[in-house]
Amino acid sequence: MSGSLRVAKTAAAGKETILGTLFQGDIFAAPALLGNGIAPATVTAETEVQVLTTEREFLLAAIRENPEIALRILAVFNQRLQQLHETVHGLVSERAIVRLVRFIHYFAVEQGTKIADNSVCLEKRFPYYQIARSLGITDEECVRLFKKLKPFISYSLGGKIMVLDWENLEDLASGEEID
Repeated sequence: MSGSLRVAKTAAAGKETILGTLFQGDIFAAPALLGNGIAPATVTAETEVQVLTTEREFLLAAIRENPEIALRILAVFNQRLQQLHETVHGLVSERAIVRLVRFIHYFAVEQGTKIADNSVCLEKRFPYYQIARSLGITDEECVRLFKKLKPFISYSLGGKIMVLDWENLEDLASGEEID
C-alpha cells in the first residue's frame, strides 16, 4: 500500500541478484499464493512499508465473484514476463553501459527527479552494490561504468545520481553511441 520493496533471488553460491523494485500498488507473491505456496524470490522492505495481505481461499472466492480480478493479475504477470524477457535479452545482447543507462533512465522516469545544482537528481538513491546486482555485473565494473559516464551522469557517495546531460542519457538508453 505504501513504501518500496526490493525483489531479489539468491543463488546457491550466495550471490544475490536484484530482480526489481516494487512500489505502492504493486502486487507480489501471487505465484506462491496461486501456485505451490513457494515464493519465487525474496521481497525485502527498502523503506517503511504498509502491505495488504490476503489468504488464498479469500482471493479465489473474490476471483469467482469478480473474474476481473484474475484479468488484472494476469496483466501484471504479463508485464513482468515482458520485463523478464527484456532483462534476459539485455544480459545476452546489450553492453553493460547501456543497461546501466537504462536503469538510471527507468528510475528517473518511474520514481521521479528533482532539480539540484542545475542538474536532474534522482529521488531514489542507489548504492553501487544494488545497481550491480540489478544489472548482473560486479561492483567494480559498476564503478568503472560510472567513470565512463562522467560527462553525462554524476554519482556521489550515498548513491546520489545526478543526470548532467538528459538528452545524451536518453540517446544512450536507446542504444545510440555518444561522441
